[in-house]
Parts: sequence; structure tokens; C-alpha cells
Amino acid sequence: MSFKSVRTLAAIAAMAGLLTSCQSVQEALSNPEPNIGPCPSALSLYDAHRIVELRNNEVVYENVGFTGEILAVRSLCSYYGERPILANLEIDFGFGRGPAAQGDAKTYEFFVAVTRRDMAVMAKEVFPVSIRFPAGRDRVYRTETIDAISIPRADEGTSGVNFEILVGFELTEEQLAFNRSGQRFRVAAGQD
Repeated sequence: MSFKSVRTLAAIAAMAGLLTSCQSVQEALSNPEPNIGPCPSALSLYDAHRIVELRNNEVVYENVGFTGEILAVRSLCSYYGERPILANLEIDFGFGRGPAAQGDAKTYEFFVAVTRRDMAVMAKEVFPVSIRFPAGRDRVYRTETIDAISIPRADEGTSGVNFEILVGFELTEEQLAFNRSGQRFRVAAGQD
């Protein structure tokens, strides 16, 4: 998966240390020794876990374009002495194509952010995910993997419980307001 460039050189430099690693997560996770501490929490940010495009910002079903929802977030991590915590992430998405959607393809953008627990963002990176809706289908499901998130620790005693990995869609102000209002058009609404 290619990385999308971020807004400033400072952010790029900061993320180079957080979201990359010389050793792959698969190699690190293959170590039979148990972790000395818990993994960071990995979750979707409530206000940004879904995206709904509305034609003319009018909230009626006929105006729904493309939609997306983060369905699940899973993470594994590994500790090695004083080195950073290495984590990988799997994100399950559901994407929808409403009556006002134009075309059969859409590129969505989602972010992965590493934070100090309930504090400031340490690093954030935005990723694209391109979806093509096959003829006759209005829903597509996809799992994306982010490998080798490296979370620096002050020392060997710093636990993963001090950090969070947050995931969400990049939203406009209108989409964010829609999510915060509690309104929703779910990808699989009315489906078993």
C-alpha cells in the first residue's frame, strides 16, 4: 500500500519514525516470547467512522451518493526491550453506492493516527482506498492492512497502554456535522 504525502515536512519527519520500521511486523510478531505489556488500544474515532456524500447537502435517501463505514479495527503488537512498540492494523470497511452516486468507482481517504492516550496526536497519515462497484452491486466490503506502525517509548518500562491508534475517514465540515447529528445511512441498512 503506498503512502499518501502529508502536509508538512515536519509531519513527514515525525511519521517516518512512527509508521515505518526496519523489521517487518510479521518478523517481530513471530517471536515466541509474550509481550511484557499490553498493546495500544486500536479503534475507530466515533465522529469519523463513517462518511456519507449527499447531493446538495439535503438529507433524503434519493440524494445519497457514496458512503463508507469502518466496521472493525484489529491490532497486534510486539515489544522488544527498549525499542519502539511495533504494531500492525487491520481495518474492515463497508462501502455503499447510493442513488445519487456518479459512476461505479470511488477513492475514499482514511487516516491512521497515533496518540498519547486521551492526549495529543503524535503522528497522523492519510491513506487512499479505491473501490470499484461491480455491475448490479451497491455494496463492497474490504479489509485494509497497515503494517509496521512503530510507536516510540521513553524507556523499556513504558507500556502500550499509554498510546492509542485511531482510524477514521477524512471528512468535510458538512460530513462531520452530519455524523455528529446522529443521522445515518448505513451501508447494509435493511439487509440481513
